[in-house]
Amino acid sequence: MRARSAILAGLASAAVLVIGWQAGNQADSTPGGTAAKAANPPSGAGSPGGTSAGPAGPSAARAKDGTFDGSQIRTRYGTVQVQAVISGGKITDVVPLQLTDVGSLSGEIDQQAVPMLKSEVLSSQSANVDTVGGATYTSEGYLSSLQAALDAANFKG
Repeated sequence: MRARSAILAGLASAAVLVIGWQAGNQADSTPGGTAAKAANPPSGAGSPGGTSAGPAGPSAARAKDGTFDGSQIRTRYGTVQVQAVISGGKITDVVPLQLTDVGSLSGEIDQQAVPMLKSEVLSSQSANVDTVGGATYTSEGYLSSLQAALDAANFKG
């Protein structure tokens, strides 16, 4: 009985450490958070007499409108590629062009993870979002491909 209690206590401690570690990683992975956005107001939000929206102005003003294909990202479970739609200096849609396809579980994971990733990207206007738990390869491929598309559009959200 004592051995079982010791094992369970060890597992519980490990779980607490893992959860704390993941929470710390999520907090550290948002360099473009609120403070960074406040330091870089959108075009037209600066003070009168501030910089113009020309070459020295905010980079969002230089983003191109259109559809931009991201890179094909090879993952352990297949290739992932997305297309970003930029309109009015904003990400308005992310269209999956190719998703993981190794095994039937890949498709099930994609069906759950892709809508979550799209929602997070559209609300944050950035590819700098957290990966979906249980869909690490899909998430990393999706976000890497998206970042390539945003780079092609000169989007600096």
